[in-house]
Amino acid sequence: MREHNAASPLPGETLKELRLGRGMTQEGLAERSKVSLGVVKKLERGGTARLESYHALARALGVRTSRLFETSGPHSTTRSDDDNIPLMPLRQAIAPAVTHSGRLDTGNSTWAEPDLDQLRSAAHKVGQAYAYYNDDYSYVAEVLPSLVRASHDAVGHFSGSPQHGDALRVRSNILQMAGRYLTQVRAYDLAHIALRDAITDAARVDDKGLIAGAVYQQGWLLIRQGRLDEAEQVSIAAAEAVEPRISRASRPALGAWGKLLVHASAAAARNNRPQEAREMLRLGRTAGAALGGGQVAELSSWGRFDWRTVAFQGIENHLVAERPDRVLGLSARLPRAKDKKDRLFMRRHMLDVAQAHVMLRQFDESTGILWSLWDETPEWLRHQRMAVGTFRTITRTSKRRRISTQHRDLAAFFGPE
Repeated sequence: MREHNAASPLPGETLKELRLGRGMTQEGLAERSKVSLGVVKKLERGGTARLESYHALARALGVRTSRLFETSGPHSTTRSDDDNIPLMPLRQAIAPAVTHSGRLDTGNSTWAEPDLDQLRSAAHKVGQAYAYYNDDYSYVAEVLPSLVRASHDAVGHFSGSPQHGDALRVRSNILQMAGRYLTQVRAYDLAHIALRDAITDAARVDDKGLIAGAVYQQGWLLIRQGRLDEAEQVSIAAAEAVEPRISRASRPALGAWGKLLVHASAAAARNNRPQEAREMLRLGRTAGAALGGGQVAELSSWGRFDWRTVAFQGIENHLVAERPDRVLGLSARLPRAKDKKDRLFMRRHMLDVAQAHVMLRQFDESTGILWSLWDETPEWLRHQRMAVGTFRTITRTSKRRRISTQHRDLAAFFGPE
């Protein structure tokens, strides 16, 4: 029998203890949370589930979501090393081997005489490729390792010179893009290293904009890892540190502050803290209102921000709380996308709408949204677990329905279950 510290229960034991403390059976908890009985039983036996299931169970039990997995024991299953080879160049650049004297010199230095203008230009090109336009992941993965190594070389080369601060800023920006890519492909531990180092570089030059961007990316990573308390805390701390004076604030400062508040709201909503989530959105609306009808962007870090960003998060929070009618009602009030740029800006929101349709058993509407996203932005959709989960639900629930062309296209895209 597996031994563990009695003062540090495993997540399944915590769930069982909370359930029994409230006098609930497994069947009663499943019914109240709308999580299947099989999932409840699996979790109490030591299994795992999607974050959405933990949130639903926590809401039914009246506790923070993070309460269910604050402690963890050894993995019950082994993890494969399938991603080690494809990510090897980035691993070597971001987490290099070290000796007593520092990073191991592998002879992979890209520029003997670093050119910061050239490095900035190359980084900008990656930001454009990875911005919410092309989703050119293959290009990003190909060039990021050499960019990271080049930025290390530049920081070392300019150490002690007036250009050292600029080199640190460039490296922070590049590491943010690396952290963003690695989070997208779920290489979370490596992403954490990249973003930690990006924040360190930004802090060394006291660049609040860079700090905000890197912390924003870290918040996204922490949410994906289920570290909801930390995601909310770091986002709030950074928002307080960079909070602008609204009457004098630059547009990028408003955008960075607003995005951090939106992330704090997202974490609080998932952590069964609805009042705190609403408060963060209230502050976020201040940033959106200050921009008027305009939009601000920082393509290499926090992306785009305008008043709709806050509205999207408010709608997502209703989805987390399993209020699909509110999701669809509020979404219907938003202005329609004017062009492709607008449609790409709204695509994460459209996944929420698709999920709301599924919750209401409106499968054709949900399939149509997924198909439109696949048709216009397949590379992005491929990495969205929510999209896969939504489509699997449609497939399982509508097996006896006539299979449409859209359904067949999506089945071929997402592959077998």
